[in-house]
Amino acid sequence: MSYTPVVGKSIRQQLEKREEEILSPYATLNKNSRGRMLVEKGDTCDIRMPFARDRDRITHSKTFRRLKHKTQVFLAPAGDHYRTRLTHVLEVSQIARTISSALCLNASLTEAIALGHDLGHTPFGHAGEATLNELHPSGFRHYVHSLRVVDFLENKGKGLNLTFEVRNGIIKHSKGRNDIFPEDDSELPVTLEGQVVRVADIVAYVNHDMDDALRAGILKENDLPADICAVIGERHSKRTGAMVRDLIVETLGARDGRLHVSKKMLKAITDLRMFLYENVYRYYRVHNEFEKAQRIIRDLYSYFMENGLGYFDGNAWKSRGQDAWDSEQVAHRQVCDFIAGMTDRYALRIYEQIFLPKPWSIRI
Repeated sequence: MSYTPVVGKSIRQQLEKREEEILSPYATLNKNSRGRMLVEKGDTCDIRMPFARDRDRITHSKTFRRLKHKTQVFLAPAGDHYRTRLTHVLEVSQIARTISSALCLNASLTEAIALGHDLGHTPFGHAGEATLNELHPSGFRHYVHSLRVVDFLENKGKGLNLTFEVRNGIIKHSKGRNDIFPEDDSELPVTLEGQVVRVADIVAYVNHDMDDALRAGILKENDLPADICAVIGERHSKRTGAMVRDLIVETLGARDGRLHVSKKMLKAITDLRMFLYENVYRYYRVHNEFEKAQRIIRDLYSYFMENGLGYFDGNAWKSRGQDAWDSEQVAHRQVCDFIAGMTDRYALRIYEQIFLPKPWSIRI
């Protein structure tokens, strides 16, 4: 079915008509969105639909820009070609958009979820997340904090006021080490676009983490088990393409509004993920840096809880005492928010400012 422009209709009306005519029955239409947390005056942009506006709000946010200096797997890597949290979300977005386009889903919604799904990640990757989870009384999960970022912390505390569908996709994207396709549908995003991002996240990280591990010398080309290679291929581009193609073909064949992959591909991805946990994420060099990062987060957390949050004024560190906190609960929340928003290099700089001695310049 082709799209035919409608004479006399606004651009937005024509975009809505185009979605109806072109997108799959399983796609999420902009006009059917459950809306934003807060009603906005003038929320009727004639050029951009709601999900496109969400995507743009995310990419223009300060939190999004800070992702370029946050760890993916390798902490503060010396090489320029290792992935960061920013390049990860861009790869997820590219993979998810490819899948969504082939399935005739809403590409703008898919992009918005993909670009926003890791906004709540801490400095030093999962080392920082594990440590804040240990220190904060209510625990810490990056996907929950991602939602907190877009709801409350961004835009000087006003939040980004995103649509329900994007917010739901963000908080439901994480899998941990659980099944890629859970039996309980409540663990999945409510939109098929959100489910695409959830799978694209796995496809992206199992491939680029292995690529980075090869670059770092942790793995060699012939280390990957032959049975996995037989299904997904020998090279990075082939592996990603094989996974994406299998998902698209199997889902189009099923035509039931759910995502599908073949049994052999599901086993290969699951086995590859386990292989990376055993041979990369737990590798002693990676683990040693993981422990160093945890010490930095613990020390900063303890210091801020005792002395309050401060700011840099030139080279002087200024702080306020514990009595300035309204309550211990508020203190934990604000310290956790502050540390979670740091980049790797900012955390290192503050740590050095607080804990490392500086040489004196003595005049005679």
